[in-house]
Amino acid sequence: MRMTWSKYARSVLAGVFFLALYAANALGYDGLVEKKSYELPAPYTTVGGALIRQVRVGYETLGTLNQAGDNAILIPHFFSGNSHFAGKYKASDAAPGYWDAIVGPGKALDTDKYFLIGVDTLANVNAKDGITVTTGPASIDPATAKPYGMRFPQVQIRDQVNVQKALLDWLGVKKLHAVMGASMGSMQAYEWAAAHPEMVARIIPVIPAAAVDAYTLAKLHDISAAVMLDPKWAKGDYYGGAEPNDGMALALRLLTWSSLAPDWADAGYGRKWADPVRDPAKDMAAGYAVGAYLDSVGAARAKALDADSLIYTVRANELFSLGGKASVEEGLKLIKARVLLLPSKNDQLLSPEKTRQVRDLLKAQGNQVEYLELDGPLGHLNGVSRIGQASETIRRFLAE
Repeated sequence: MRMTWSKYARSVLAGVFFLALYAANALGYDGLVEKKSYELPAPYTTVGGALIRQVRVGYETLGTLNQAGDNAILIPHFFSGNSHFAGKYKASDAAPGYWDAIVGPGKALDTDKYFLIGVDTLANVNAKDGITVTTGPASIDPATAKPYGMRFPQVQIRDQVNVQKALLDWLGVKKLHAVMGASMGSMQAYEWAAAHPEMVARIIPVIPAAAVDAYTLAKLHDISAAVMLDPKWAKGDYYGGAEPNDGMALALRLLTWSSLAPDWADAGYGRKWADPVRDPAKDMAAGYAVGAYLDSVGAARAKALDADSLIYTVRANELFSLGGKASVEEGLKLIKARVLLLPSKNDQLLSPEKTRQVRDLLKAQGNQVEYLELDGPLGHLNGVSRIGQASETIRRFLAE
């Protein structure tokens, strides 16, 4: 069943990815935005050599592209996000886009100066929401008139960049003033700079990863495995029937708590019981408040997101190799852009220490690099909900 945007927004607001976002990001962009779509004029061949006959992506823009076509800022999104980085589709929407606080006239992402573009990724996990436009496993395969399911070709971060490039060419963008993305969006920012060094002047990787190490691969593996172990997943052919919501709930619980810092759990829940009158020491069915909260988040988000698309998005992250190179050092050598790195101090998912190493490698090879660690209790999610603290740094970096 397709969800309306208002229902989707309410279900997502139950998730911790948006728990503190809108309180922290008050007084953001106050205009309405329009969801648009673009279809590639020809079949697309993936990095892996597979053919996708029809590729359609959703996108949103704010601001105006200048005559030279060089004031554009691309904003690729994080794992569970989409193109909706700011504003509302209608005034009654429950929440604005995820970086609303830093978007608008006079703000860091100044819509009077820049042409801002957000694009839905291929195989986007929000394929069920009725507004995210993306080709992926939930799409109808024109060859069979049925959903692709797991027959959809694997796509990589470079494929996301290639499709974005086709859209930008169609829009008339000649040069990117910057690419700024969080988490999986940072991978796309790095890849843009490596793939098109002549086109990208600056990148701003937020809560970033220039490579996926073995520890992160292990976490990603468990997220997919949780879905695949649900019998209702049916090897990806669940469309039109019962969906693997139990597996999805577990996967999304794993993704949620691994994205958060211990400070969040200790400050918000401590060792409180889930039910104040049921002692876990006396009742095996009783539990703790933090677990009950994560259960509720997982259950709510499981119904909103598409299982096969989640598996494909996990795989895109697993396959990420900057510039197609064997090592991050080799990939970074392809980057000529100025770089502003914004990791989170207490990120448990993508280590800030790895970003410090990237900073040092970039500086050693002669790139201009700025570095600021984001603070806050939310770990990885500080890069979404607490981005406002970097507003002046971002504004200055874009102006230089």
